[in-house]
Amino acid sequence: MQRNNKLCHQVVIAAVVFLLALPLVATLLYSLSTHWGATILPDGFTLQWYIDLITDPRFLLSFLRQLFVCVAGLGLCIVVMVPVIFIVFHSLPKLKKVFNFIVVLPFAVPPVVSSVGLLQLYSDGLLPISGTFWILIFTYFTIVIPFVYRSMANSFAAINLHDLVDAARLLGASTTQAFFKCVLPNLKKGILSSVFISFSILFGEFVFANILVGSRYETMQIYLYNTRSVSGHFTSALVIFYFAFIFVFTFLANRLSNRK
Repeated sequence: MQRNNKLCHQVVIAAVVFLLALPLVATLLYSLSTHWGATILPDGFTLQWYIDLITDPRFLLSFLRQLFVCVAGLGLCIVVMVPVIFIVFHSLPKLKKVFNFIVVLPFAVPPVVSSVGLLQLYSDGLLPISGTFWILIFTYFTIVIPFVYRSMANSFAAINLHDLVDAARLLGASTTQAFFKCVLPNLKKGILSSVFISFSILFGEFVFANILVGSRYETMQIYLYNTRSVSGHFTSALVIFYFAFIFVFTFLANRLSNRK
């Protein structure tokens, strides 16, 4: 009976993996094909579409722009939110419920509605940054707040924060010193996990980038959108490059996290 249940589970898992992998495999084959019309398999294979992609200066620039805004937005969120969460968990625990409500707001408001509000807010006034990469960085900052907060909140709850800070203060450290020398080193795994998840989400973000900056600051997703009519093979090569980059980044990040 147990053997039959195990076999059934394996069949279900294999079927799910097959269904998930099938579109990606088809996209990979199409990106490597010279022509694929009415036949089951492509007429031939070539790497020319990938060569055209990596030798396109416009693509390389859009890729670097995507990396820049993702790293900047995520880095800003980590620098701001980690001390804020520490203050809330250590000194203002009554604000936890307020933060639990605030962090779900990015999910509650549709991206299109948020984009319209951000355009109106930053089109004039003290920060006229509409159409620049700055508005994208600040927007990405708000997008990843829920993921950073949840990951860091779990980490703070797991390290017995008050005892750790009290022990450091008994040894003569201030609260600030206790945070940087005792608390922060114990949050490495939480920070790394939030970075991995958030970066993967930001790197594939399209709606905000398209509405807020568009072609004025062409990121990789905007580049994909603008070149979708050039060639299906070329677009497929770009999609496979994106998946390969995320896969390699996640693999290396997990190795680094396990090694630490």
